[in-house]
Amino acid sequence: MSLRTPPRASSAAHRARAAVAALFFTNGALFANILPRYPEIKETLGLDNAAYGFTVIAFPAGAIASGLAAGWIIRWSGSARAAVLGTVVTAAGVLAAGLSPTLVLFVVALFLAGAADAITDVAQNAHGLRVQREMGRSILNSFHAVWSIGAVTGGAMAAAAIALHVPLGIHLAVSGAIFVTLALVALRFTLPGPDPENVAVAPLDPDATPARRGPRARTWMVLVALVLIATAGTTVEDVGFSWAALYLRGDLDAAPALAAAGLIALVGAQFIGRLIGDPLVDRFGQRAVAVIGGLVLALGMGAALLFPSVPGTIAGFAAAGLGVATLVPAAMAGADALPGLRHGTGLAVVSWLMRLGFLLSPPLVGLVSDGIGLRGALVIMPIMGVVVVLLSGVLPTRLGGRPVS
Repeated sequence: MSLRTPPRASSAAHRARAAVAALFFTNGALFANILPRYPEIKETLGLDNAAYGFTVIAFPAGAIASGLAAGWIIRWSGSARAAVLGTVVTAAGVLAAGLSPTLVLFVVALFLAGAADAITDVAQNAHGLRVQREMGRSILNSFHAVWSIGAVTGGAMAAAAIALHVPLGIHLAVSGAIFVTLALVALRFTLPGPDPENVAVAPLDPDATPARRGPRARTWMVLVALVLIATAGTTVEDVGFSWAALYLRGDLDAAPALAAAGLIALVGAQFIGRLIGDPLVDRFGQRAVAVIGGLVLALGMGAALLFPSVPGTIAGFAAAGLGVATLVPAAMAGADALPGLRHGTGLAVVSWLMRLGFLLSPPLVGLVSDGIGLRGALVIMPIMGVVVVLLSGVLPTRLGGRPVS
């Protein structure tokens, strides 16, 4: 690790940092505005749990479908413009989904929104890495914390709209206009010029060197374990996003506005976990933090399901958000440090495959819930906590260490 003093960041870099934070905030808030209103969309379209589960995977399916195009779009337009373009299309897709009178149109609109959201996600991270190099120190985790603030804000906006009986179309049109405007303003303060060719893969440490080629079979096994850890995190997050409001409202008879509190609790606790995650990893290592996170998830959400109540369930979703807060960054960092793989190879594999959690969990929960009830299907959340505890041995015990391979 380099011990050289990082250069003083320019005022342009500081402005660009604020602009990228605004893009992350917007990205978190846009889609979160529609999630608490899924129950009324489900009711309007006349869907059972299984059909609903297969329907809402249109968003992650769109994200997976567009993933390979994100790099080309960034090279064509630049990372900042690509992020804003994706934001505009995501807002349009979310609004169209809320206004869709038929199931087919709803699925198409969600697919479009998901495809655009994935492009924004890659582009804003790419531009965040540019700003990070300009700043000369790690700041990427702070952007993801701001994303969580955006998601909480979006969920709170939806809860307020529900409480005030604001029609769905008006609510989504207003929220979309607000966040598209914010993204367009932020674009003016991003870094100018083309992106470096290696923006997505170059390490922060200027003294770092690419790993040797020729990964062993055990390296691939460790990479699979890291993918599973990341997927556990995304699965828990997506289950909370897709089913928290339905469970609180349908199974526990929570008021419609209060049903949004499950999502808000999960994302809010995830934000807190991301804020405190870096110092905890510095002190105790990624492995210990992941084990504690898995236990918090398993015990917190497990207790909420064993003893169901509205306050206890909201607390359970908060425990879930806190437990998974550091899992995806830990898996990504571990994958990028695997011996025998070039920098960026393991990271790319984890980033791509972890989206399977978003794709597979809604239909799985929907099918199981139609058989044994939604409460029983949500057991997948504490199960993911156990998976994390069992696989966390592949993570390094200290910052900068390599995964066990």
